[in-house]
Amino acid sequence: METTFRRIVTGHNSEGKAIIVSDEVPARTYMVGGPNGAKFHEIWNTKQTPALLDALSQEPEENTLVLGPPKQGTRIRVIDFPPEGDEIRNLTQEQALEHFKTMSGEQASKAGGNAPHPLMHKTETIDYGIVLEGELTLILDEDETTAKAGDIIVQRGTNHAWSNRSGKTCRVVFILIDGQFEESLK
Repeated sequence: METTFRRIVTGHNSEGKAIIVSDEVPARTYMVGGPNGAKFHEIWNTKQTPALLDALSQEPEENTLVLGPPKQGTRIRVIDFPPEGDEIRNLTQEQALEHFKTMSGEQASKAGGNAPHPLMHKTETIDYGIVLEGELTLILDEDETTAKAGDIIVQRGTNHAWSNRSGKTCRVVFILIDGQFEESLK
C-alpha cells in the first residue's frame, strides 16, 4: 500500500510568525517482517518526556474541560468539529475569549487585530493531530492547509486555529504534550 497521508509540521519564520515548515509524505518508512510485513511510517518524536510511569496510578480526576495538558504532562483527546458557520466566523474578540475561558485557556487566545481567524490561539505545547474522518483547515499566521482523513499534523507551539470548511463533521485525535518555548518565541 502506498503512503496516502501527509505530515504537516509547523514552525516560525525569522519574524516569529507561524508557518508550515514541512508538508509532505513521511520520508522515514520501514518494512518489518519482509516485503509483505508491516510498513512503519515514522512521523515525529521528542527525546524527553517527564511522564511518570508507575503501576498504581488511576485516571487523574478533572471536573472541567482544560485546553492544554497538565504542566510536564500530556493529554489525548478526540474532537468532533462540525462545519463552521457564521456564528464562529463572526465572533468578536471578547466572544472568542469567552470560548477559551470555558476551557481554562483564556491566556492562549490570540484573537483580534489582524488575526486570520477569531479562534486563533497559542499554547506552550507540541500537539499531534490525527484526522480520522472529514477534513479540517489548519490556519497559521501566514499559512494554511487542509488536512484530510489520514493526515497527521505536528503543531509545535504555533499561533493557530482550526476551521471546518466542509459540509461534514470532522473527527480528529489530538495528543498534547507540555512544552517550553525557547526564549525567542516567548
